[in-house]
Amino acid sequence: MQIPDAPPLTLPASAALTAPEVAASLPPPPRPTQQAERITSLDVLRGFALLGILLMNIVGFGLYHVAYDNPTAAGGATGLNLATWVFLHITAEGTMRCLFSLVFGASVILFTSKLEGRPDSGDLYYRRTLWLMVFGVAHLFLLWQGEILYYYAICALVLYPFRNLRPRNLILIAAAGLVLLAGFDAFSGYDKREMIEKGRAAAEKAARHETLTEDETDEQRKWEDFAKERNPSAEKLRKNAEAWQGSFTSVVKERGTLVMKWYSMPYFHPWMFDVWSMMFLGMALFKLGVLSGRRPLGLYVAMLAGGYGIGFTLNSYTAWRIVGSNFDPLVQQFSFVAYNLARLSVACGHLGLLLILCQKGWLRWLTVRLGAIGQTAFSNYILQSLVCAFTFTGYGFGLYGKLERHQLYYVVAGSWVVALIISPIWLRHFRYGPLEWCWRSLTYWKRQPFRRATEPEPGPTPAVVSA
Repeated sequence: MQIPDAPPLTLPASAALTAPEVAASLPPPPRPTQQAERITSLDVLRGFALLGILLMNIVGFGLYHVAYDNPTAAGGATGLNLATWVFLHITAEGTMRCLFSLVFGASVILFTSKLEGRPDSGDLYYRRTLWLMVFGVAHLFLLWQGEILYYYAICALVLYPFRNLRPRNLILIAAAGLVLLAGFDAFSGYDKREMIEKGRAAAEKAARHETLTEDETDEQRKWEDFAKERNPSAEKLRKNAEAWQGSFTSVVKERGTLVMKWYSMPYFHPWMFDVWSMMFLGMALFKLGVLSGRRPLGLYVAMLAGGYGIGFTLNSYTAWRIVGSNFDPLVQQFSFVAYNLARLSVACGHLGLLLILCQKGWLRWLTVRLGAIGQTAFSNYILQSLVCAFTFTGYGFGLYGKLERHQLYYVVAGSWVVALIISPIWLRHFRYGPLEWCWRSLTYWKRQPFRRATEPEPGPTPAVVSA
């Protein structure tokens, strides 16, 4: 028996598209941002923030960790050492991390806006974020216990659903987070005061050879542990220095102790809003055209004057209070209530200054180099950690605990000079920093072009329609 042929399949005229027409109707394949697409002001802001972050991180690399907030613990708290702490408290404390978080929030909008309409947009975003988390964990244990990439990746996991919100709503979320954080800092101050008062009372009772209750014993232990960590003895500092000046395994073990202590907080801890709030604000400011330098010059002048006026005033007051109390822990804790307003204000001042330079084209010799550092920020960040780890730990020069606070900034100055010189030279020959290239290749799951001279810029690949 012969089977008759099936009738021919007919399509309506509107569906009879040619392959080029189908290709044109599809969104272009995702690809990294190309050189011509970069926003110069964002690179300059990122580069400035990256250099500034080392101003604060260097203390954790070279001194006992409590010395960051309490110079009386190590590194010197008089003369030039005290002046160094005061100057950085006023001009840089928290502000560079704030700037970096703002620019990171802007990068979320930049990255996701290229993917709108694609079914794999979420996949690419979360792959990019999770790879950043992997890099962060390795960086934490191998090089720098205070690294920020892991926190950024953790916080970025929740940003994707908010990418299409209006700027006003993003600003409201950021403001709510900062208010929550200020309330938490105030609560922590009262809680710490209660701990100190009860602990001291229990210690005095024990000194009189009176029997302590179980709760009093616990309160005395908490107070004594806190006091020993904040005001370490010479013996404790010696043992701490020996660990950091020891072998690679000794250093990793000591670093791991701090990592597990600092990074074990729950995902919903109020401290996470330190990063979240600034990321949401950065998303809003980018949508408003502020971070891309597209707003009128007068706005940036107002940001510079108002930001520095408010921020420097608040930080000068808290510095005066803290130094006057000889770095009393309660005075420091309560000063954190105004911390986020002060650091955001100073960050706005920095933003205003840098965006004025970008908009007017002033100091191009500097902004071009800052932009190059910002374009290779990931690689420069890890390079900073490599240099500092080799300088201070036992598998390098072993200078941990041997320099005074102000002397640490010789290392910072040297790192800055190297970054300002090498970054522009690198970008003449390569499209990305080495780690940026690796991160992009892993994100798109495809090897990206690296060298400028030998590999062409990847353009949109035409879609292929198969029968």
